[in-house]
Amino acid sequence: MNLCYTLPDEETGLIKPLRQGKPLLYCVPYDLDDDGGLCEDGWIAVTENALFVLKNGTIKHRVDLRETEEIVCTSQVAGGVLAARKEGEDAYLCRFSMRHMVRISYVARGATLLCRGDDRRVESREREKTCSRCGRVLPGTSVCPHCAGGRGRAFHRFWDLCSGYTLPLLTLTVIMAAMSGISVFQQYIQRRFIDDILVPAEGTLADVGAFFSITLVMVLVSLALWITNALWSNSLGTRISRDLRARTFYKINGLSMSFINSRQSGELMNRVVEDAARVREFMEQAFSQMFSQVFIMIGALIAMFVMNWRLALLGLAFAPVGLALIRIFRQCERRMWRKRWRTEDKVNDRLQDVISGIRVVKSFGQEERESARFRDYTNELMKITRRNEIFWATLYAGVTFFLTSGTLLVIYFGGGDVLKGRMTPGELVQFLAYTNMLYGPLQFVSRLPRMLMRLTTALERIYDVLDEDDQFVDPEEAIDKELEGQVTFDDVTFGYKSYEPVLEHIHLSVKPGEMIGLVGSSGAGKSTMINLLMRLYEVDDGEIRVDGVPLPMLSQHCLHRQIGVVLQETFLFSGTVFDNIRFARPDAPVREVIQAAKMANAHEFITKLPDGYDTYVGERGYTLSGGERQRVAIARAILHNPRLLILDEATSALDTETEYQIQEALGRLTHGRTTFAIAHRLSTLREADRIVVIDKHRIAEVGTHNELMRKKGIYYGLVMAQLEMHKVRGA
Repeated sequence: MNLCYTLPDEETGLIKPLRQGKPLLYCVPYDLDDDGGLCEDGWIAVTENALFVLKNGTIKHRVDLRETEEIVCTSQVAGGVLAARKEGEDAYLCRFSMRHMVRISYVARGATLLCRGDDRRVESREREKTCSRCGRVLPGTSVCPHCAGGRGRAFHRFWDLCSGYTLPLLTLTVIMAAMSGISVFQQYIQRRFIDDILVPAEGTLADVGAFFSITLVMVLVSLALWITNALWSNSLGTRISRDLRARTFYKINGLSMSFINSRQSGELMNRVVEDAARVREFMEQAFSQMFSQVFIMIGALIAMFVMNWRLALLGLAFAPVGLALIRIFRQCERRMWRKRWRTEDKVNDRLQDVISGIRVVKSFGQEERESARFRDYTNELMKITRRNEIFWATLYAGVTFFLTSGTLLVIYFGGGDVLKGRMTPGELVQFLAYTNMLYGPLQFVSRLPRMLMRLTTALERIYDVLDEDDQFVDPEEAIDKELEGQVTFDDVTFGYKSYEPVLEHIHLSVKPGEMIGLVGSSGAGKSTMINLLMRLYEVDDGEIRVDGVPLPMLSQHCLHRQIGVVLQETFLFSGTVFDNIRFARPDAPVREVIQAAKMANAHEFITKLPDGYDTYVGERGYTLSGGERQRVAIARAILHNPRLLILDEATSALDTETEYQIQEALGRLTHGRTTFAIAHRLSTLREADRIVVIDKHRIAEVGTHNELMRKKGIYYGLVMAQLEMHKVRGA
């Protein structure tokens, strides 16, 4: 998201004397006046020392950041307010609509850092909602298709997709050219049959037999070419869509969590499956005919103008009207396709959500409600689809009418030429055949924009994923080594939205083999710390080092190969118990899988399952109990044999006996490994070497359990609160 627009010349001249030579660090528009009405010329500009609010060519406010505590961006109904806080009092600066809420929030965060003497630049990873060049709302993509090259850009990408299939494409083109040549030549044979045999009635049975023999041969050859063309184009389209699906899926796997979390799962599924299928449909339904239709149209046009250029012009008299209609409604078609596909994304996303959470739906008895909600989504899709299909049926019927109206003129004036002896009956039939052959491709061309619109829109959505920058790219000098497990957080600051930091100025040094307990209220940033350690996100400021090596300098394979994770909400894939344990090491031998299960106290219950290790666990492992799933996850981590271990509420919500078994398994797993353990049940952290208490986005306390209890600070309060809660439950 752009945080530094170009300030108009008039406003630039106003603040130039006040900037003291300092460059603009942030410059964004705002769009409401003090009474909440719309305004078009409001600007917020920030330098190292000052913040300016400009409107109507005047400076409304000038804030000295060195004398200000904080720049506050507050969300209100349908908009927000920007204010400067000084000595606990907020001074109003300007108002803006929700359209600018996120952008101005980033600027407020950047200005606040400057107030504190921190010259770090805030950068936005948020996606733009509108095109900065033309102002159009982006159709679910990060790039405006209108300003980025439109259809030409999509065609370039389409040819890139086909570049690996040069020989099949050339073969397909030759087949289509041969079919077109036969179709054009066939009309000449028909003309000779009419003029030389039928009209003079002088032909012999041998002549008639020769004509039908030649016609039969051409029909059989055309049929063979048509079947070959259909099979070849089907195979080519299937292979291209297969490759496109594989590329898109591989790309999604490599993208950051920030990108994936910003998209609906149903939307991403549509881009992998449905959009790739539309590329295949284009290859099968349009591309296989496109060149043959063009060849036929060119051949028919040349023959018509050679035979009678006046009749040729009459035959084409109404064609410009039909083509003009297509041109006029092209943008309308584009909007209709995009709206329909966005609605399909919503339907698929809702379906995926309900199916994934079907246990929750049934538990709360919300089947009817969810069915009604899904019916509303499908009704909306039905209305959009019905409206679109009615539009296309009406438009293309009208286009076809105008395109074929020229035939009447050809029959009328051509028939007159036959009666006057200026044209033979065979020539008129040949000319009418060429006219119909011309209208066929013209009708195909009239439908082609709809097919192209489907293709270009699908490619826009697919390449929106493929063109996304890889946030995590290993540098050429990336290190791959066996880790010892020393971890250092050096002044780390991070926020999922950088204007809302979750962690600020985190300093922590962990020795190899040390167990660190992470404690704090919900939302304090415990899980964020381990997400950063796993490099699911990049830090906004500061550095994380493992064995003294900055995290970005470790290859991703090196890091993830030596990290093990056991989460509170254990995720098991749809498959067997054996496959889920061996997920971290697909090449692990059977004996090591069984040994890992024994160390996780899982072997006993696995052997009692109907099919033992080959038992199918169902989606997300719901055929197993919570404790069983947890032990399978621990076995998976043990088999991985990590140097860095992350435990996120690994024993919560379990009964006492199961918790004992899991704690025993975790004891084996954590031995000799650097471990980060998150737990709300503080009794599970008694064995931790150190406990880190996170409060208000910072590390508030660090020490052993006994040290923190003697300190009687935040940790002491949490422990006492839990003891009181247990007393109440016991009473």
